[in-house]
Amino acid sequence: MGDRHGVRAALAHRYALIAIFGAFSLCAVIIGAYICARNGVPSALWLRNLAAWGVGALFAFGLSFVRRREMLHVALWAMPLALLATFLSPPQEGVHRWIDAGPLHINAAMLTMPASVVAFAMLARDRVLPWGALFASLLLLVLQPDASQATTLAAILVVASVISPARRLLRMGTFAGASLLAVVAWFQRDPLQPVPEVEDVIELAFATAPMLAVAALVALALTVIGPGLAARSQPLTPRVAGWALSLCFLGWIATTLFGAYPVPWVGIGLSPIIGAWLGIGLHVGSAAATESDA
Repeated sequence: MGDRHGVRAALAHRYALIAIFGAFSLCAVIIGAYICARNGVPSALWLRNLAAWGVGALFAFGLSFVRRREMLHVALWAMPLALLATFLSPPQEGVHRWIDAGPLHINAAMLTMPASVVAFAMLARDRVLPWGALFASLLLLVLQPDASQATTLAAILVVASVISPARRLLRMGTFAGASLLAVVAWFQRDPLQPVPEVEDVIELAFATAPMLAVAALVALALTVIGPGLAARSQPLTPRVAGWALSLCFLGWIATTLFGAYPVPWVGIGLSPIIGAWLGIGLHVGSAAATESDA
């Protein structure tokens, strides 16, 4: 009976985490939608953000029930394959970051990176291939070019190379290679101009309603730290995966301070919204599998 109550408590805790992350991210999405509506952005765009949040939540809930380890490998390799596919789509002013699916313009990195990072954290302890998958993704991000996503992924690899118990030579090579590629990414020419409701949405928010802009920043901060704090009571590997997910979200937001890159959740763009949810769902499901095996 005690074991059954323990399992129920663990399940309730995990799904509470989905609810908490969902609440913070939904606040950010709603604030962004309101700011866009106030500034004449077509309703089809900001309504798409709200719809993406709902679809992503359903995906996350479904993934949270998946206990098969094979799903981690699918998520791990989805990122390099999706990034490779961007080179098959027509470039935008010479930049390859998107995959077109009908009317949808999907940012491949933001859609796949959160789940891939979770998979890497869950698998990389005693395997070499996960390191190779993320390093290949980093190289493709530099070639796109996308300094924001490249820096985010490089930061994750650098931190992993410092804290991981993997082979020393692998960690040293990853540290040096990821650091170098991040620097190279910022020297790549990026001709794209910022779009107010995508890259400059925080500035737009301050111009529209400063207090609402502050609320958006608070919602973003809570969304970023949520996965890491939520995983603090879990076993080591899921705990590391939770903080890796938080580092991914932090990188997305921090790099917008240095260039014209999408502001997730608040700015228009369904890819980071759904991508974040996929990462959350995979993390919950893989953490549950880890606990059940313990």
